[in-house]
Amino acid sequence: MAKTDFLSLLDFGRDELDEILELSGRLKGAWREGQRDEPLRGKTLGVIFHKPSLRTRLSFEVGMRQLGGESLYITDQEIGFGQREAVKDIGAVMSRFLDGIMIRTFAHANVESLAAAASIPVINGLTDWVHPCQILSDLLTIQERALAPDGLRIAYVGDGNNVANSWIHATQVYELDLRLACPQGFEPSSKSIERVRRKGRGTVRILTDPREAVDGAQVVYTDTWTSMGQEGEAVARRNAFSSYQVNDELLKAAHPEAIVMHCLPAHRGDEITDGVIDGPQSVVYDQAENRMHCQKGILLHCLGESR
Repeated sequence: MAKTDFLSLLDFGRDELDEILELSGRLKGAWREGQRDEPLRGKTLGVIFHKPSLRTRLSFEVGMRQLGGESLYITDQEIGFGQREAVKDIGAVMSRFLDGIMIRTFAHANVESLAAAASIPVINGLTDWVHPCQILSDLLTIQERALAPDGLRIAYVGDGNNVANSWIHATQVYELDLRLACPQGFEPSSKSIERVRRKGRGTVRILTDPREAVDGAQVVYTDTWTSMGQEGEAVARRNAFSSYQVNDELLKAAHPEAIVMHCLPAHRGDEITDGVIDGPQSVVYDQAENRMHCQKGILLHCLGESR
């Protein structure tokens, strides 16, 4: 049977994504009820980090242990990705030792090259282009609030980054009403938008007015204005995004029962205020926890015995 990679939401149909979400929800429920099944006992996941992370490392390493497997943390100092050693050789060698690979890196081409070289599943923990694991866990969080993705109005306010791109990709399989408010010059990938507009089930609108995007939204989503690798742009970005803060005033335009989401880490006082992120409509810590449960669903989907 061919291996199953998890590189982008664009690679999956609705049935597969729904299957992973349903599996993730069951795994979460079973864990909370004290059930300790170990379907990945004897398997080892290599986790490669070119970018540091709190949630990605915790969710994959703890999730793998909860499933009975083990994980091995690897930094680029050990590998010299594509420099000290060719990606083709890295993938081939790691495939002899491991059962799966998770990589969190900068260029999406790194993930694609590694997946092509490896004979074992490769999972994209994040690239500068997309963050599929995050959006899948966000969809689980949304479903837990009894919100169905079809017809759901989501307002994304801020930088058109990898998280925004993966939300756009989600509209290919779900009938989302996605509205993104970004300053001019900081819009998401036009390539992603063009693809989902041709093939997608949902709708995508790119706006410059945050209030117009948030109007009536059931989900209000934001992310950091300055991602890793952009630290030199921090001051310029803070100026460009100054009117894109998710605060109490902006939230008034949303649906009265709207939930507020942020994938973290948050720069409090910049893209979101303390009052909103700590307020009753915030589900940011549920999102963070669900990263682990969704990673378990992804791990089983890619590494499970049925594969």
